[in-house]
Amino acid sequence: MDKQKLLALLQKPEGTKLDFKEQMILRTDGEKKELAKDVCAIANSKGGRGYIIYGIQDNTKSIKGIEEVKYREEQIQQIISQRCDPPVQLSFEIVFLDNKPLGVLTVYKSNQKPHQIRQTGTFFIRRGSTTDIARREEIASMLQETGLLGYERTVLSNVDIKVLEEEALKKYISKMGLRSEEDDYYTILEGMGILGTEDDSSRLHPTIGGMLLFCPNPQAFLPYTGIRVVCNYKKREIKLFIGSIPKMLEEIETYFNTFVKNSEYPIAALMNAVSNAVIHRDYYEINRETVITIERNKITISNPGAACGMEENQSSIEEYYPCRRNQWLYQRLLTLDDKRFLKKGLGVSEIQTAFKSIGEAEFISSDKRNLFKVVLPGFE
Repeated sequence: MDKQKLLALLQKPEGTKLDFKEQMILRTDGEKKELAKDVCAIANSKGGRGYIIYGIQDNTKSIKGIEEVKYREEQIQQIISQRCDPPVQLSFEIVFLDNKPLGVLTVYKSNQKPHQIRQTGTFFIRRGSTTDIARREEIASMLQETGLLGYERTVLSNVDIKVLEEEALKKYISKMGLRSEEDDYYTILEGMGILGTEDDSSRLHPTIGGMLLFCPNPQAFLPYTGIRVVCNYKKREIKLFIGSIPKMLEEIETYFNTFVKNSEYPIAALMNAVSNAVIHRDYYEINRETVITIERNKITISNPGAACGMEENQSSIEEYYPCRRNQWLYQRLLTLDDKRFLKKGLGVSEIQTAFKSIGEAEFISSDKRNLFKVVLPGFE
């Protein structure tokens, strides 16, 4: 690392990807465990590569320096590989500032999250500048991002398959170029991940994804999956939209059109933002809904789940190349609702371009709150 980059890091506050430590001491087993815990936490946190900088006083950021010959990268790699599962990719180097050696430990962005401590099985994550034990939903979200866990294919063993709309299912099967003969109808649905079996029986039940796409009222079983609209424009009202994802999006677009008087207003781009919210939301957050707030000068779409692949406070939307949190859901919607998802696309850059003539489209991702927010110009 060159001095200019190190100086730039020293100007920043501690956060999920940056930690300052005054000393680097790895003599005891406890000190080595602390190192492994900090490295795992940074690797598990959202964003790109992270850094632990040794030889900096935490509060004042004054440069103290470390004993430069005391530790080598090979020793640190060995400590981490013995204590983190899977091992975390990192590098260690000495950089001199004010003639004092600083240790810079770089923790590279991981595609193998979550990392845990081998000896205890504990998962750690950074909350702001603090290392903390990861919550259940945070671990599940990491597993989902790396493709190790699919929320949508979770079987709801307390729900009967009769709650799914048979006509919609058969229409979808036909769109896929398959024939829904009576003898292989349920086999096809199981193969698609719309139905699944419990581990201890062969009885079929809907998956969560099947419910979100083909149940008239999935919110009766998954109450957090609706979309709440808080309108403070012209008249105050709160509406809760429920139903399958295609149904909710259709009804919300009809609702938006009741406010639009300007034919130049890009309703399609607004609906793209809502569609993004539905697809990319973190469905493991069961205590929060997607909320759309309509005001005279702006429309805000708040969504559980920080953006996958976007670093917090990223300066340019052009730098954001998203990964899809709910890939199974997205792939099914390409066929099920091709008018909305296939032909119009979902890119944030397209949304920004569509609103360029009337105002700025702002995208905010907060890892700390596990929240993604889109702020668009209002109808006036």
